[in-house]
Amino acid sequence: MSRESAPAQGLVRELTLLDATMLVVGSMIGSGIFIVSAESARLVGAPGWLLMVWVLAGIMTITGALCFAELAASMPRAGGPFVFLSEAYGKPVGFLYGWSQFLIVQSGTIAAVAVAFANFTGILIPQISGSSYLVEPIVFGSYALSLSTQQALAIASIILLTALNTYGLHVGKWIQNSFTFTKAAALLGLVLVGLIFGWNPGGALFSSATWESSLNGWSVQAAQPAAAAFGSLAFLIVFAKAMTGPLFSQSAWDNVTFTGAEVKDPGRNLPRALVIGCLIVVGLYLLANLSYVVTLSLPALQNAANGRVAAAVMEQVFGTPGVVLIAIALMISTFGCNNGLIMSGSRVSYAMAKDGYLFAGLARTNAHHVPAAALIAQCIWASLLVLPRTVTYAEGKPPSFGNVYTQLLEYIVSVDLISAALSVAAVVVLRYRKPLLERPYRTLGYPFTPLIFLLLSAMVTCTLVILAPGTAGIGYLLALTGIPVFLIWRRRSGGYSEKQ
Repeated sequence: MSRESAPAQGLVRELTLLDATMLVVGSMIGSGIFIVSAESARLVGAPGWLLMVWVLAGIMTITGALCFAELAASMPRAGGPFVFLSEAYGKPVGFLYGWSQFLIVQSGTIAAVAVAFANFTGILIPQISGSSYLVEPIVFGSYALSLSTQQALAIASIILLTALNTYGLHVGKWIQNSFTFTKAAALLGLVLVGLIFGWNPGGALFSSATWESSLNGWSVQAAQPAAAAFGSLAFLIVFAKAMTGPLFSQSAWDNVTFTGAEVKDPGRNLPRALVIGCLIVVGLYLLANLSYVVTLSLPALQNAANGRVAAAVMEQVFGTPGVVLIAIALMISTFGCNNGLIMSGSRVSYAMAKDGYLFAGLARTNAHHVPAAALIAQCIWASLLVLPRTVTYAEGKPPSFGNVYTQLLEYIVSVDLISAALSVAAVVVLRYRKPLLERPYRTLGYPFTPLIFLLLSAMVTCTLVILAPGTAGIGYLLALTGIPVFLIWRRRSGGYSEKQ
């Protein structure tokens, strides 16, 4: 595929620098920034450490983007990391990446964000509820399947965005740009409200125990009992666990590389979009958390209802109207986020099918030059992931039903960290294996930039294995189901193609 233009019958290069940057920003800003700080604050026990959690998560995002920028500029093709990993380590590794994206990471993120969208809609429309059932829960041990009005709305939003994106890249990018500008403005508004109107002496940051967790009544045993066995390393392990939510909030920045075959002048625009977009979001996220800790006391931050820290800030400043405003902002944010995830995610399965690793029909584009079949397949699977519920039992009480948002988060982060680390390491591998590869952009700060990302990634990955072996392990096992699928597919197709 030409670096400057895709075939007329396939994908077309319609994304400008602005479009690509909005895809980065819009795919990153979803629901996470508005809710995950409550759990992170409970884990680390002090506002200073909460800010540091977000700083390190931001460093991971920026260093990762700088590395991906080199790969994307060198290989601007549909599928992004599927291409990078195939070039660096061989097609089996690339296939496992694409398989895990379809099975867990991309589809799981789409499902989780859709559930969040429906949840926030329920604040304004009480009939949209996780306990208002169209189909009563069917229980299987600790999990159940159901269809509530909340789940139905989540699925409907996935179907609607998928349908709109089948009408061409110009429709998808118009939706993306419009919602991204709106929600970025809303997030900036939240920052200004907290820093200007919410600033008060009772805020967590003004506590005498800004950095000393134990002075706030925090203990490892209360925060994360499993970490207590690691003695002096216990706080480091809990700190790394606290990064899970912020990393999920900052994920999907690499989605723009999935659309590498649709970006104009990719050698210049892909690196710029990655770096500019990530800097914007990381900056906004740090300011948002600063607004949280200057407005809310630490207990109020840690115990915000349903984790809705942003809603607590707006309620403290404006009362009930503030909650309504933040609910609208969250609906806009999650809906726009899912548009970017749906638009870009389908390009991975499209690229795999083009290389002969999935059904040929997924490699076809429609009259609007988008992979409609891949979009539909992704829509079906992501919708199915909305249906499972968690089941909690209490003696003498009927079972209560949650959703799998937290589990999806841990499945996603555990697998995504491994694939991102392999992609970052691919920068080093390809420098040695393909020194003559054209590199319009070379990673700033190399080799320290990939080293920083890989060290931080290893820290969080090891922590998830220690503290959440069940969910992380399930994520890894689901990804590894791609091995027999790859072997079966290779045998079916009589060997695998090495074409790029």
